[in-house]
Amino acid sequence: MVKLRRVWEVWGEWEIRVLVLTSLSLQVFLLLAGGLRKRRADWWLRMPLWLAYLLADYVAVYALGKMSQSERLCDGGSLDAAAGEVHLLVFWAPFLILHLGGQDTITAFAVEDNELWLRHFLSLLSQVALAGYVYWKSRPGARLVIPAIIMFVAGITKYGERTLALRAASMGCLRSSMLTPPDPGPNYAKFVEECQSRTDAGLVAQIVIVQERPPHDDRHVEVEREEYGDLVHSAHRFFHTFRRLFVDLILSFQDRIDSLAFFRRLEMEQAYKVVEIELVLMYECLHSKALVIHGRLGRGLRLFTLAAPVVSLVLFNRALGDMRGYSYSYKQQVDINISFVLLGGAIFLEAYAILLIAVSSWTYTDMRGREVLRPLAAAVFRLISLFQPEKRPRWSNKMSQYSLISYCLKDRSLWCKKAMEWLEWRWNFRVKTAWDSWRYTTCIAVSEQLKGHVFEQIKSKASSISKDPKSYRKVGEHRGQWALQRKGLYQKLGWSVDCEFDESILLWHIATELCFYAINDPPEKDDDDGCCSCSSSISKRLRWGCLCSSSSGPAAGDNNDDDHGTASPRGESDNLVTVSRQISNYMLFLLVMRPFMMTASIGQIRFGDTCAEAKNFFRRGDDDETRDEKGCAGSLTAVDTSIAEPRDVKGDRSKSVLFQACKLAKQLRELEGITDVTRWQLIAGVWVEMLCHAAGKCSGSAHARQLSQGGELLTVVWLLMAHFGVGDQYRVESGHARSKLIVDI
Repeated sequence: MVKLRRVWEVWGEWEIRVLVLTSLSLQVFLLLAGGLRKRRADWWLRMPLWLAYLLADYVAVYALGKMSQSERLCDGGSLDAAAGEVHLLVFWAPFLILHLGGQDTITAFAVEDNELWLRHFLSLLSQVALAGYVYWKSRPGARLVIPAIIMFVAGITKYGERTLALRAASMGCLRSSMLTPPDPGPNYAKFVEECQSRTDAGLVAQIVIVQERPPHDDRHVEVEREEYGDLVHSAHRFFHTFRRLFVDLILSFQDRIDSLAFFRRLEMEQAYKVVEIELVLMYECLHSKALVIHGRLGRGLRLFTLAAPVVSLVLFNRALGDMRGYSYSYKQQVDINISFVLLGGAIFLEAYAILLIAVSSWTYTDMRGREVLRPLAAAVFRLISLFQPEKRPRWSNKMSQYSLISYCLKDRSLWCKKAMEWLEWRWNFRVKTAWDSWRYTTCIAVSEQLKGHVFEQIKSKASSISKDPKSYRKVGEHRGQWALQRKGLYQKLGWSVDCEFDESILLWHIATELCFYAINDPPEKDDDDGCCSCSSSISKRLRWGCLCSSSSGPAAGDNNDDDHGTASPRGESDNLVTVSRQISNYMLFLLVMRPFMMTASIGQIRFGDTCAEAKNFFRRGDDDETRDEKGCAGSLTAVDTSIAEPRDVKGDRSKSVLFQACKLAKQLRELEGITDVTRWQLIAGVWVEMLCHAAGKCSGSAHARQLSQGGELLTVVWLLMAHFGVGDQYRVESGHARSKLIVDI
């Protein structure tokens, strides 16, 4: 007990000092790592950031509270000298206010934090009052009054910046800032009166409607490669228009025409790059101080918050110099060193923040718009290209994968699993769901093949639809119908895409897996045969993501589309199978783990029922054939679904679609007159349509929510569709009708 009491006394003496240094360390970590989330989705980064984000405020507030209760402000924390008193503990209070102002790279961990801006405003008032109370209680000597006041004003400025940034990024404020002024349109009453007066005078009046601007109808646009600087500038230009989608506002026909004209002539990589830059800009608006600091006032305030600690450091050093020859105690010397650390840390944080502002695309775009600053803009862009080269993805470039057959096979019924399920169903502790997400979800890079298939289908649809607004709205409603109709198979397979969307996802996911595992293993090839020493069977190669083509096909990573006949049939089939399975597993992941990004449905219930039936089926026998995915798929394929309709036998109580999917897989395998390449072209086409449909139906707020976790492929596809004029975002179908009144005399 004596030792414990001694430890507690020591902690009481050094508590404030430890808290102040901890607060500074948390701010340094948040500044350096806060912006990494826009392109990293790893839990090991999100978890420390989340803890640091929460602890940063708690530690600073707690330290201020301990200062206000401390009775050692005028004895244990002061330096007595002939020249006067230097109170160091009170000198630290403004630094805690400065730390509460947060860093430019992270103001909100999640979009919901922005809605708490009023709470931060009240915290600003209370903490500033508390710091003022600490300052008044200590009654410091004159030598520290000026540097303390300077840091106090700088701290209030930073805290006010953070509060304004949170308010500006809240959905209500963000939405109201994007609303256009009310537009009454042409004066209809006056026009009708003029027309009537001419008619009453016995004149023949004729009304002619002139379109405001005819749409650009050139579908064959030559693809050009844009300079990286032009892409960044264009991304900023489009961002100010298309950011309205994140708050569920609409776009006009003119926005569609301008965007479509630009994106039609872009290469695939550059089109994705523009979308990525726009998503980064939206992330910065929602989770950083971008809306406040990127402007004349914000940049001027940042210069002030840098000058404040520099001036305070000079004054503080001068105050110590006036007391030369005075002998300090050990504790007093430590306090002086801590003060220098706080001042140096504040200078570093502000200097680094100014560097980030200087090399940001916001600054480059601002300078490029002014003729005088164009040479300086070129220098800024060279720095941007150094830190953010064109080839580096601006988002995580990852997609999660979840396989139903693999999950049902590996999720064994153990006592710990039963305990998790009991907690989940009895007390609503989602431990089993969290375990499944961690244990059975994998993450892979988004391949260029997948991007190519999505890009080509969106571009093809944008070129094929007419000028009628109903046409490009209807395209977004397709979720496999268009792909089936192109192959002439809608009459036979349309039932699988005309049902509820979550049911279609499960049907096609299981069918895709069964078709994949049913691929016949071809004879093995020697190393000289041209498959980069890959002599395994096609199913093994595809299972491990090998995209090798034969010697006559393109190298792995090339885009093989329907319109290109350069790939060998085997290489193109491998490519299509891989893309189909990647989208299939990704869509199932969204259905199970990201249901808020899908349309309202009973997808999780249907998935649970299907898994329950699959587990029962796989565990009927305990032979070795059903111990891997291929064996399980073979057992399902062996079930003859032609004897009786699965729905008629099972009824509607259980929402399982397991054997309906087996029926679909059998129909796909038994299609007459088509090759394996054509079959997988059909499957890949259906999956791309489903992906686009899910992207278009997901709300803008749900897309915004995922930006803090590295971004989702679904969000990238959604914004790409909007830029190609596909979807129901365009509700303004025409401009003012420019009516002309022609009078025949």
